[in-house]
Amino acid sequence: MIVRRPRLWRGHSSLQYCCIQDAGVPMKIAQIAPLAERCPPSLYGGTERIVSYLTEELVRQGHEVTLFASGDSATLAELVPCCDVALRLDTHVRDPLPYYVMMLDRVMARASSFDVLHFHIDMMQYPLLRCMPVRAVTTLHGRLDLPDLLPFYARFPHFPLVSVSTAQRAPMPPVNWAGTVHHGLPANLLTCCENPRGDYLAFLGRISPEKRPDHAIEIAARAGLPLKIAAKIDEVDRAYWESTIRPLVAAHPNVEYLGEIDEHEKSAFLGNALALLFPIDWPEPFGLVMIEAMACGTPVVAFACGSVPEVIEAGVSGYIVRNVDEAVAAVHSVSTLSRAAVRAAFEARFTVDRMTREYVRIYRSLTEPDAADAPERDSGELVLA
Repeated sequence: MIVRRPRLWRGHSSLQYCCIQDAGVPMKIAQIAPLAERCPPSLYGGTERIVSYLTEELVRQGHEVTLFASGDSATLAELVPCCDVALRLDTHVRDPLPYYVMMLDRVMARASSFDVLHFHIDMMQYPLLRCMPVRAVTTLHGRLDLPDLLPFYARFPHFPLVSVSTAQRAPMPPVNWAGTVHHGLPANLLTCCENPRGDYLAFLGRISPEKRPDHAIEIAARAGLPLKIAAKIDEVDRAYWESTIRPLVAAHPNVEYLGEIDEHEKSAFLGNALALLFPIDWPEPFGLVMIEAMACGTPVVAFACGSVPEVIEAGVSGYIVRNVDEAVAAVHSVSTLSRAAVRAAFEARFTVDRMTREYVRIYRSLTEPDAADAPERDSGELVLA
């Protein structure tokens, strides 16, 4: 009988290999987060929020986790602070690049002590990974249809990548997809509200042209309902706010702009809304706010862009529409949906427990011997038995 001896990555013993393969044995995992927000964010922040949920659930499931993030992050894992506070909130920071370079230096100094490095910072790590005998995977959290990304990922096609939706993958060249993992939230994070006290529609997230808050204002006005907008305004979108959205808010007495809200305010804001409006006009990679609304039992009225058809079950957790006219009609129908069923749809598909177990399967798959191993791996040998 011919038995193939497991290929080992340099710096890992055969004992480590066998332990990693055992599904019941904890792993040593590094999570490398963006530095724009803390983990979890104090206000707005999607990627850092998911990294935080994943990190804490990995710890809960018994893994040894190290989080490379801003120094004001809160975690049960070992925290390696890579800047004093979240860069977006540090008025002294002018250029984030030096902080990311220093973070990567800290990661690579300890890389051999981890079973897996999980990056959430897009692309800066790839040239370093060419020279490092480590297992690594990168989750791509952003849009992938930008023209500069095509030659980049064509240059680095062999590094394992994770998408957050199937739709997100569409613009990419052939790359080494390790899987698609939809986001998940802690089941007890947000409270389901089956009897909302508000008579308003909600818009939550970010003021930007691709999120189309102008559509949300028009939908609410035509539906004859109040609209509450809880959203941050990045400096890059300040001109859009001043020229387009702020005048619309001022012109519509039914519209109230609340600014950014924190995690503790979301349950009441989303739970008491008749529906969440998600009138996007771009290939949304996932749309975390949709499952936040679902966790509160609140139906979602969303435009059919990007990942929306993967997240929303039409007629169950909300309605998928193509334009403002259809959105207005959907708003008038949301009261027919069961809010308990909306919450059940969340629990069935979008919990952090499910997300984490899918990531752990990917981590373990990186240790499996593969005839098409990247050059950094040692070659295996055939043993007669």
